[in-house]
Amino acid sequence: MKRIIHKHPLAIRWFHWINFPVLFVMIWSGLLIYWAYDPYKIQLGDYTLVSFFPNGFYKFLHVPFRLAEGMAWHWVFMWLFMLNGLLYIAYTFASGEWRHLVPDQNSFREAIQVTLYDLGLRKEQPPFIKYNGAQKIAYFSIMLMGVGSVLTGFAIYKPTQFYWLTALLGGYEAARLEHFILTIGYVLFFFIHVGQVIRAGWQNFQSMVTGFEVIKPNADDRPKVSEPTDDQPAGPTEPQPIQPALS
Repeated sequence: MKRIIHKHPLAIRWFHWINFPVLFVMIWSGLLIYWAYDPYKIQLGDYTLVSFFPNGFYKFLHVPFRLAEGMAWHWVFMWLFMLNGLLYIAYTFASGEWRHLVPDQNSFREAIQVTLYDLGLRKEQPPFIKYNGAQKIAYFSIMLMGVGSVLTGFAIYKPTQFYWLTALLGGYEAARLEHFILTIGYVLFFFIHVGQVIRAGWQNFQSMVTGFEVIKPNADDRPKVSEPTDDQPAGPTEPQPIQPALS
C-alpha cells in the first residue's frame, strides 16, 4: 500500500520557488556588473589556472557593455531577495522548521557518512528524520551566505553611507571579493543541488511542488514518520533511513 508523507509546508515551497528566479537574476545581473571590472583569477606563480572570466565567456553570453542594465536589475531584485529571505527566516522560527535546518553535534559526522554512501564507499546510509547531516549543513550555510551577500552588497553599494560596515568587512576591495566568492558559492551549490535532485528522483522533486511524497509499497527503505500538516513540521520521531539527497 502506498504511503503519503507530508514533507514541505506550503510556505517553504513558496519561499523556495520565489528564491530560485530571484537568485538567478541576481547572479546574472551581478555578472553584467562584474564585467566592467573583473580582476579575479586563480594563479599558481605567474601561471593563471582560472580566470573569472575569459572574453569568450562574456561574448557568448552577450555580457559586455551592459553595466547600467546590470546595476538596475541587481538593485531591484536585491530587495526581493532580502524580503524573501527575511520572511523565510521568520517562518522557520515561527513554525519550528528551524529544528530541521540547524546542524547539531552529529551533523558533521553524518555528513561524512552520507558522502561516503553517495560515493559508494559505505553500504548503509545514516538514519535521519527530514534532512540528513549534509543537507542541514548545506541549507544552513546557504542561509548564512544570504546574510553575507546582503552585508557585503551594501558595503560595496553604499561604501560611504555604510563606511563602518565596509571597514568591518576589511575595506571596499575585500568586501567586493567576499561578495564575489559568495556568488561563486551559490553557483556551485546550484549545480550540486540540481544533481542531487535528479539523483533522488521524481518523488523527491514532487514533494517540493505538492508538499508531499508518495512512497511505493516496496520502498521499505523510506521513512515511516508521522504526517505533519502544513503548519506543523515533521517529527521529531524515531529516525528512519531515507534516500540521501541534497534536495
